[in-house]
Amino acid sequence: MNMGPSSDRAHGCEVVIPCRDEALALPSVLAALPDGFHAIVVDNGSRDGTAVVAAQLGATVVHESLAGYGAAVHTGVLAAKADYLAVVDGDDSMSLADLPRLLALVSSGEATMAIGRRRPIHRGVWPWHARLGTSFLAWILRRRSDLPIHDLAPMRVCRRQDLLDLDVQDRRFGYPLELMIKAGAAGWTVREIDIDYRPRAAGTKSKVSGSSRGTLRVIRDFAKVMR
Repeated sequence: MNMGPSSDRAHGCEVVIPCRDEALALPSVLAALPDGFHAIVVDNGSRDGTAVVAAQLGATVVHESLAGYGAAVHTGVLAAKADYLAVVDGDDSMSLADLPRLLALVSSGEATMAIGRRRPIHRGVWPWHARLGTSFLAWILRRRSDLPIHDLAPMRVCRRQDLLDLDVQDRRFGYPLELMIKAGAAGWTVREIDIDYRPRAAGTKSKVSGSSRGTLRVIRDFAKVMR
């Protein structure tokens, strides 16, 4: 793991990791951080010591009191200093070791944004209702914008300024969908590569598919964005 000193943060790529109660996952997540990448953990109201664990592991820690995925991501984006920016969940369901492949597509100019397409490595990793909903929304996006995508960018890399220029406004679970809609409208070139999708860290719980209430919140947030 090499997160680098703060004086080097303007170089390489910074990784925004929105977190709410992911203290058990962060050691594994950050252990896979590649050289040249620096982690920014956004603590979104955790009660399990997430911020303490992240700081002990060398990540930059920022706090966002407004609950919501989009709020946490936006705070991390504002805190970042590097030209290139990655965003990935902090539950260890995806490996940060995949980030260099995404960064290479963007830094070479081949893509405005590179995203990971989740490929479950075990049965049951991705609940059927969540997978079906994601597939349906990706299909709509392909028809609306011709973006060649099959997932809603759970892991992504782009230039920080490009992302700021999109002016994504949603501060809840609708953030990824609004991001993709605006990227398509802006004419972004988006490349998608397969990444492993594995069980989240033991002892942690999904805020989206971990409960029917979480799923309903996502549906509501997505519906607002699609209007």
